[in-house]
Amino acid sequence: MKASLITILLLIVSNVFMTFAWYGHLKLQSAGISKNWPLIVVILFSWGIALLEYLFMIPANRIGFQENGGPFSLFQLKIIQEVISLTVFTILAMFFLSGEKLHWNNVAAFICLVAAVCFTFLPNKS
Repeated sequence: MKASLITILLLIVSNVFMTFAWYGHLKLQSAGISKNWPLIVVILFSWGIALLEYLFMIPANRIGFQENGGPFSLFQLKIIQEVISLTVFTILAMFFLSGEKLHWNNVAAFICLVAAVCFTFLPNKS
């Protein structure tokens, strides 16, 4: 597999775990599962999930980074990660976490993010 594809797949998996680590406890609370958990338990629970995020995020960045033989600069990695993060968040929020609907301003923001990815891949003239 190409390093770029491996990097992107690892970033997707990482962001699924990240979304559940950051927002999954809210779904558990609304479902009554973690309603009475002390905040420290919620934090530790989320940290456990976030550990899984890091098990995918760190290799993604190592494999994808140009100085390690990967195809992406540091800025490209970060911008790709942000677009993946918001895409994964949107899908999970709409279908699993809150059932919120996507509105025109959300779509406009995504278009701006995709434009950011395009801009970061333009050749640098220095």
